[in-house]
Amino acid sequence: MKSIETFDFKKKKALIRVDFNVPLNENHEITDDNRIRAAIPTIKQVLSSGGSVILMSHLGRPKTGYEEKFSLKHLVRHLSKLTGAPVKFADDCIGNIPMEMSKALKPGEILLLENLRFHKEETKGSEEFAAGLAALADVYINDAFGTAHRAHASTAIVANYFPEDKMFGYLIEKELENIDKVLEDPKKPYTAIMGGAKVSDKILIIENLLDRVDNLIIGGGMTYTFIKAMGGNIGNSIVEEDKLDIARDLIEKAKSKNVRLVLPTDNIVADKFGNDASVKETGIDQVPEGWLGLDIGKKSVSEFSAIINESKTILWNGPMGVFEMEKFEAGTKGIAMAIADATANGAFSLIGGGDSVAAINKYNLSEKVSFVSTGGGAMLEYMEGRELPGIAAIRS
Repeated sequence: MKSIETFDFKKKKALIRVDFNVPLNENHEITDDNRIRAAIPTIKQVLSSGGSVILMSHLGRPKTGYEEKFSLKHLVRHLSKLTGAPVKFADDCIGNIPMEMSKALKPGEILLLENLRFHKEETKGSEEFAAGLAALADVYINDAFGTAHRAHASTAIVANYFPEDKMFGYLIEKELENIDKVLEDPKKPYTAIMGGAKVSDKILIIENLLDRVDNLIIGGGMTYTFIKAMGGNIGNSIVEEDKLDIARDLIEKAKSKNVRLVLPTDNIVADKFGNDASVKETGIDQVPEGWLGLDIGKKSVSEFSAIINESKTILWNGPMGVFEMEKFEAGTKGIAMAIADATANGAFSLIGGGDSVAAINKYNLSEKVSFVSTGGGAMLEYMEGRELPGIAAIRS
């Protein structure tokens, strides 16, 4: 497999799939540019090696063709500022306009194509659409880990047109390297912290982790499916009634594999879902009728933190409560701080999933953990053991 580090880009046009799916405000201004910044090292490597760059990405979920609010033209000025190079913009991603602009592209220049998803052929994985993209360049680089689990034209199919000249960008290389650390050869003790609302979203990854981890900590809304499965009172807390048997099965599997499955012992409950709710602390299995659990309690934070601080490898996916609301953020913040402390003491920590990443950023801890994944769904699927189309297309 070719490497971006050693490939000779001199006088070559590199078609790079990036993830520029960034939030824009009502004035079409970027409110969080982390995804753009993450692609800069790959772009600069091509330019500094004497090549030119053609960038393609999606933005938002346009329904039928062009929508002004989803146009990538809104990113041009900021992208030019971050790269220190002029950025040309093609108001389509295939056809005569991008083809002519590509032909005129000189070494050291950048061309940004219009939103791929203005064409339905992108998400359908159209061969013809992929061929149109491939015709623009000499080499293909996939650096969009967040979309690597999709078999779209720009993430998987296009790679077929570059049998010899295809590779990962620095971002995907780094993602795979760090995720493999917790999958293939983790230092022990290894602790996984799973949060979020639903057990159903995490069944496959939990089952895969049970063969690897020493400790599995459960938090967030999914806790109550486990607690109800064990006969506890959960009041009006979120629960997946059709997953109670699965929760019991996961508990038994953990026992059989000698994995310590740890559930909260207490929680913060509210009389309604809102920051203005009345709250109190109860045992995790003693939620009063009409009340609902929205965060783990102080005792649980302390118990979880003790396990985390003894760990050498830590994976965190999913918050401990509704951390977006001030009254219910203490659990998530406490776990984030414990992970940062463990990392400072030599543990390797991987943070993945939108809400966990948002929490780490909210508490300004991204520099105090080992790696923050940009992957979301792609990271989860990779950790479930699934083959990601965007990864397989390069490795094949």
